[in-house]
Amino acid sequence: MYRYEYPRPSVTADVVLLAGSEGSQSILLIQRAHEPHKDMWALPGGFVDENEDLPDTAVRELFEETGIERVGLKQIGAFGKPGRDPRGHTITIAFLGIIPDRVLAVAGDDAKHAEWFPINELPPLAFDHHEIIEVALEYRKQLLLQTIAQNQE
Repeated sequence: MYRYEYPRPSVTADVVLLAGSEGSQSILLIQRAHEPHKDMWALPGGFVDENEDLPDTAVRELFEETGIERVGLKQIGAFGKPGRDPRGHTITIAFLGIIPDRVLAVAGDDAKHAEWFPINELPPLAFDHHEIIEVALEYRKQLLLQTIAQNQE
């Protein structure tokens, strides 16, 4: 059996799910039921299972932690700064989903609560999820600008 000599960071997938229009946009967060960051709010997400594709992880974790399914997700970035997760070097792949209206979210798996928050009224967040949200909002803004530009052509 071949043994890999180099350290192996863990890999997770996190989902930024936005609902509503630009003026009244909300984001779905879960309250963590376990350490690290127990009771803090975070993006839905979790560890990639062995032989699981990254988009499948994002879809699975969103469903397990919120009960929400059938949402189109787009990969928007990777975040791997050492120290972002106190359990060890963890790289997360972030996904963005945009839906027209908030839908019922029911906490499950390792989420204590699932709740929609106005995008400008976020609670303190676990890990580096503020940074991930900022990237997602910038990505959404660029999509909107592209759409506007295409409609003007």
